[in-house]
Amino acid sequence: MALPTLPFFRKAEPPEMPAIEAASLRSDRFRLERQTDWERLEAIVTRLEKNRPGGISDADLLDLPVLYRQAASSLAVARETTLDAATLAYLESLVRRAWFQVHGPRVGLFGWLRQFFGGGWSAAVRALWLETCIALAVMVVGTLVGYFLVARNSDWYYSLVPGQFADQRRPGASREDLLATLATEESANGLGVFAASLFSNNAGVAIMAFALGFCFGVPTVLLLVYNTALLGAMWWVFQQGGLPVEFTAWLFVHGSTEFYAILLSGAAGLHVGRSMTFPGDRSVMQALSESGRRAAVVMAGVVIMMVLAGLLEAYPRQLVGSVEGRFAVGGGMLTFWLVYFYLFRRRAAS
Repeated sequence: MALPTLPFFRKAEPPEMPAIEAASLRSDRFRLERQTDWERLEAIVTRLEKNRPGGISDADLLDLPVLYRQAASSLAVARETTLDAATLAYLESLVRRAWFQVHGPRVGLFGWLRQFFGGGWSAAVRALWLETCIALAVMVVGTLVGYFLVARNSDWYYSLVPGQFADQRRPGASREDLLATLATEESANGLGVFAASLFSNNAGVAIMAFALGFCFGVPTVLLLVYNTALLGAMWWVFQQGGLPVEFTAWLFVHGSTEFYAILLSGAAGLHVGRSMTFPGDRSVMQALSESGRRAAVVMAGVVIMMVLAGLLEAYPRQLVGSVEGRFAVGGGMLTFWLVYFYLFRRRAAS
C-alpha cells in the first residue's frame, strides 16, 4: 500500500514558462533545424535569378525540387504553429522565388514571341483544322442564307444589316450611290482614329465568337451565321447595282484578314465547345483546360490579325482605288496567311 507523500517531501516544480518565451524558443528551434537547407535553397535560387547557373553544382540542381518542397512544407508548418512574423515572411518570399525557378516559365517575353511566331501560333491553328472547316462551312451557309433571304424579300435587309451600314447601301439604291460608298479618301488624315475604331469593333466580334464557345459552341455558330448573313445581304445589294466585282475587291482588301480572323476565333470557340461536349477519356475539366490553352494561343494571334485588318481597312482600302490594286492587297494577305499557317512547318520549341 502506497503511503501519501507529505507536502514538505515533494520535489519542487519548476516555475511555469511564459507563453511568449516558449513560442520564441519553439520558433528558434524550428528555424535552426532547417536553416541550412533554406540557405542552400536561397543560394541556388539567387544564382538562377541572376542568370548564373554555371556556379551551381549538379547535386544542387538535382536537389532543387526537393529543397523547394521542404521549404514549402516548412512554410505550411510555420503557418499552423504561428511562428514569428519574420520567419513567416522569409519563408513566403523564399518559396515564391523557388516556385518560379521550379515551375515558372523558362522563357522571357522575347523568347515567348520567338516561339509564338516561329511555329507555335501556326501549329495551334493547324491543330484546329476540323473546327476551322466547320466554321468555314457555317460562314458560307450564313452568307448564302443572307443573300437568298434578301433576294426573296428585300425587307430582310433592314433586319440583318445594322443602321450604320444601311445609309446609301440599301435595296433599290442607284449604281452611283453605291459606287460612292466604295470611293477612296484624298489623304490619310484621320485614318488612324478610323483604324482604332475598326479594330475595336472587329475585335469585339472575334472575342464574342470565341467566348461563346464555352456554351458548347452553339452561340458561336449562331454568331457566325448572323455576321455572314449580313455580308450576303450587302453583297446582294451591290450585285443588284451592277457592282459585284467592285464590292468584292473593296471588301477583299481587309476582309481576307478580318474574316480569316473571325473564322479562327469561331474555330477556337468551337474547339472549346467540342472538348466540353466530347471530352473522350479525359475529365471535362481536363479537356477544357487543354483545349483552352490551345485556343488561347490562336486567339492571341487573332488579336494581331485584327490589328492588321483595322490598318488595312483604314489605309489601303481607303487609299487604293483600283479594283486590281485592291485584289492584289487582299490576295497578298490571304496568300501570306495560308502559307504561314499551313506550309510553315517549323517545329515549335516546347
